[in-house]
Amino acid sequence: MSIFERYLTIWIFLAIVLGVILGNLIPGLFQAIAAAEVAHVNLVVAVLIWAMVYPMMVGVDPASLKDVARQPRGLLITLTVNWLIKPFTMAALGVLFLQYIFADTIPADDAQQYVAGLILLGAAPCTAMVFVWSHLTRGDANYTLVQVTVNDLIMVLAFAPIVAFLLGVTDITVPWETLLLSVVLFIVLPLAAGLATRRRLGNVAAIEAFKAQVKPYSVIGLIVTVVILFGLQGQTIVAQPSVIVLIAVPILIQSYGIFAMGYGAAYALRVPHRIAAPCALIGTSNFFELAVAVAISLFGLNSGAALATVVGVLVEVPVMLSLVAFANRTRARFA
Repeated sequence: MSIFERYLTIWIFLAIVLGVILGNLIPGLFQAIAAAEVAHVNLVVAVLIWAMVYPMMVGVDPASLKDVARQPRGLLITLTVNWLIKPFTMAALGVLFLQYIFADTIPADDAQQYVAGLILLGAAPCTAMVFVWSHLTRGDANYTLVQVTVNDLIMVLAFAPIVAFLLGVTDITVPWETLLLSVVLFIVLPLAAGLATRRRLGNVAAIEAFKAQVKPYSVIGLIVTVVILFGLQGQTIVAQPSVIVLIAVPILIQSYGIFAMGYGAAYALRVPHRIAAPCALIGTSNFFELAVAVAISLFGLNSGAALATVVGVLVEVPVMLSLVAFANRTRARFA
C-alpha cells in the first residue's frame, strides 16, 4: 500500500480541518468553485470524481459482464435495500429524531424542512462515489458497474413517486439534466476511457501495472474533493455547528444501519466479498447531486431541506471510509 492508502484516515481528517479553515479564511475561492457548475453538478468536483472513478473503469472487462448473472444475490440485496427499505427508514429516523427527540431544540417548521432533505437523500442511491468505495475494497468492477446501472434505471422511474409519497406532495420535478449529466460524467465517459485504456495496454499484466500506477492519484483526488466539499460549507459549519450535529445523527444511524443490513445479508447468503462490499456500500452512499438539486428546486437555496442534503454530503465521506476499512478488515470472513 502507498503512503496515501496506508494513512488515508489521517489524510481525510486533515483535509476536513483544512477545508473548514480555508472555507472561512478565503471564502471567495470556494464561491468561485461553487459557481462552476452545470445543472447543479459542480464541474471541479466532477473532474476529481472522474479521476477517482477512472482507475476502476480500467478494470471493467466487457467479456466478463455476462458472468454477473451467475451471482444474482448481490444485485437482489442492493435493490431490496435501496428501494424497499432505505427511503422509508431514512424518513422514519428523520421524523423520530428531528421532530420528537430533538423537538425542544429544533423549531417545528425547521424540523419539517430537515426531514424533507433527509428523505431526498434516502431516495437517491449513489451513482459516482460507489466506484471509489468499491475500488478501495477490491470490489468486482464489472459487478459494481451493473449494480450502478440498474439502480440508475430504477431511479428514473421510482425516485419521484417515492419522494412524492414520503413528502406528501405531488409536484415533484426530477431534474433530468442533473441525472443525465451525472450519468454521462461519472459512468459513460470514465467507462469509455477505461475500455480504451484496456485496448491500448493489451494484456492483464500491463493493465494491473497501470492500475497500480494511477491508484495514488485516485486517492489524492478523494482528498482534494474532501477539502473542497468542507471548504464550500466551512462558514455554515462554524455558524451552525449544533444544527449540523443534530441533522447528522439520523444520517449516521441510517448509514451504519443500512450497511449492516446489506453486508449482513450478503454474508448470510454467502455472497463473495468482492461483490458483498460494493453491494452494501452502494446502499449506504447517496447521489447527493440529485438530492441537493431537488431540495433547491422544491424548497429554495437557503432552505432547511437544502442544508440537510449538504450535511449528508459532509457526513458521507468519513462514514464511507470507516465502512471501507471495516469491509477490508472482515474480508477473510467471506470464504
